[in-house]
Amino acid sequence: MSNTLLIARRELTSYLRTPSGWIIAAAVLLIDGLLFNAFALGTQPKPSTQVLQDFFYFAAGTTMIAAILLSMRLLAEERQAGTLSLLLTSPIREYQIVAGKFLSAFAFLLLLIGLTAYMPALIFVHGKVSLGHIAGGYLGLALLGGSALAIGVLGSSLGRNQLVAGVLSALFLVSLLLCWMVARVADPPLREVLRYLAPFDQHFLPFQRGMLRLSDVVFFVSVSWFALLAATRVLHSQRWR
Repeated sequence: MSNTLLIARRELTSYLRTPSGWIIAAAVLLIDGLLFNAFALGTQPKPSTQVLQDFFYFAAGTTMIAAILLSMRLLAEERQAGTLSLLLTSPIREYQIVAGKFLSAFAFLLLLIGLTAYMPALIFVHGKVSLGHIAGGYLGLALLGGSALAIGVLGSSLGRNQLVAGVLSALFLVSLLLCWMVARVADPPLREVLRYLAPFDQHFLPFQRGMLRLSDVVFFVSVSWFALLAATRVLHSQRWR
């Protein structure tokens, strides 16, 4: 655990001290603000609940993009700089490396998600929404972002450089997101399987509406666990290559 926290602290410090982390945060917050004003608030009156749902709808997309951008450097940058071999030959287990890097990026992503809280707060100026709805939506964003981040760690473990890692991560994530479209034309029982694998349409939309379902939480945690486990196995194979 101490090795994991050491790596997490080192990576989190890197996010906070280098421009790249803050550039990603600034860009995501800017886009979130523009989407909130242009589409969530809009020009026509709408119920406060609908405004909040629209905010979470667009924030989900920017959160997934931020997760991919934050994660693609975690292992690919080490490989690109030639320091991954030093990390693998140190007395640190592969799962500690993966867990430490994931926790650092997840902490920064949670900070980024938390900075958007002023947008739902603006709804209270002229309307009223349930605090439970806000909490449920933010829990969904955290779970969705964490699973996208774990997929990004897997892509980063496979990519030779950050660009390749980002492309691989995006392909993995988009493949899951498009499962709902394929499910529409598939026959049972494949239809149900593909529908279950769709993280946004099947599992995030209930959070967007303020609903908390244990099955959705289990799905996001399972995807994160599987992706991190796969990244650990990739590192293990590279250590003994």
